[in-house]
Amino acid sequence: MTQQGVRWTTDQVLALAPDASSRKAGSKLGLAGPWSETGSSDEGAVWGLCKGSGSKPYQTIVDTGGGPNGTGPAYKCSCPSRKFPCKHALGLLILWADGDTGTPAGQGPPDWAGQWLEARRKRTGPEQDAAAGASGAAAPADPEAARRRAERRALRITAGASELEQRLTDLLRGGLAQAEQAGYGLWEETAARMVDAQAPGLASRVRELGAIPASGPGWPVRLLEECALLHLLDQGWLHRAALPDDLAATVRTRIGLPASSKGPALRDNWLILSQRDTADGHLTTRRIWLYGSESARTALLLSFGAAGRAPSLALPAGLTLDAEIAGHPGAGALRAELGEQFSAPVPSGGRPVGVDVAQALSAYGQALSADPWLESWPATLTDVIPTQSPEGGWQLADADGKAALPLPTSAATSPGLWRLVALSGGAPVTVFGECGHTGFHPLSTWTRASPKVISLC
Repeated sequence: MTQQGVRWTTDQVLALAPDASSRKAGSKLGLAGPWSETGSSDEGAVWGLCKGSGSKPYQTIVDTGGGPNGTGPAYKCSCPSRKFPCKHALGLLILWADGDTGTPAGQGPPDWAGQWLEARRKRTGPEQDAAAGASGAAAPADPEAARRRAERRALRITAGASELEQRLTDLLRGGLAQAEQAGYGLWEETAARMVDAQAPGLASRVRELGAIPASGPGWPVRLLEECALLHLLDQGWLHRAALPDDLAATVRTRIGLPASSKGPALRDNWLILSQRDTADGHLTTRRIWLYGSESARTALLLSFGAAGRAPSLALPAGLTLDAEIAGHPGAGALRAELGEQFSAPVPSGGRPVGVDVAQALSAYGQALSADPWLESWPATLTDVIPTQSPEGGWQLADADGKAALPLPTSAATSPGLWRLVALSGGAPVTVFGECGHTGFHPLSTWTRASPKVISLC
């Protein structure tokens, strides 16, 4: 993702790390000492040899542009690590970000790097995409067979939802106290039944129920709330034919059915607001928030990776990307797919339109009325100050002191909070994040002195 000498910052490189240990190890390798034969090209390729514990140095190559179609960074290293990017790729990118790599004019990459780069770019070339489109590869080979499979899956989900309704009824009839006595096994068995019914969304929510009885004081209220939302989702699926189109699409997505982009693509200069990874032990989910400078639209890109592997899509915060996105159906219409990219991402001084705390809460409430299962809603808070709340936690308060949003425990104990506090120094800042029922989770910030996006993830 480099164009005419534009390079990432160290923070943007470290945002690609699959976990904290990789981030720490990569930082240690971001020095010239262990590296030799390093180089980079205007097309976004970076390469180098890193001395390790073996007799031969590790051959490390990064295609920061991801090929002509800009599919995201790609990495190749001869080390045995199963993480992507590995610590050597991260260290090489940090070295490149600091300007310590370069190739004399007229001299290309060495053979071991050039062969991989050429093969990769042939695989991601535009002519291959054109061939795939001409052959209709994206369309089902047998539409009738696909329709029958969809019908069979719908029947299995309906049976699973009906069974779940009965289990919720039995729980409430017997009293919530039995949930504490039964332990996690009861919910894990129910979740397995939802997996068998091909309803992963229901399975995920059922598993969350199992942890509530051990979550501390007040757990019966939280359990009842989650049971009510699960019942509402069940009923939404069982009566989906009577729902408005947007709400029906939201129900299908929450149940776990795959969704595809809908409608014309929207081209804009998209400011990359944040990139945040979460892991559940089996899957790493990357959430990338974008803001269109012309459309004023906020969009969410999701990318997934198996445990120990970073998701393939990587768009470091603070850059602007000229690209098309296509939105998914459903209430709110935040989820989108990244389409054609017309240039490499470049640094930008733009920022989204901000609101105060009251306006952020109002927008979240309106979104929640359209999607009762919504976990969070994006918001950019202007002129807020991170302060300690009277209850002992942390909050983002309006500069005039009229309103404040609490930070959830996960955010209040993260390094990002202390970075935000240090940047603020008691003065108002602009913060982008996700507003949810547990509070506001800050993801990035700006200061009055600098329009640069600073990641808090």
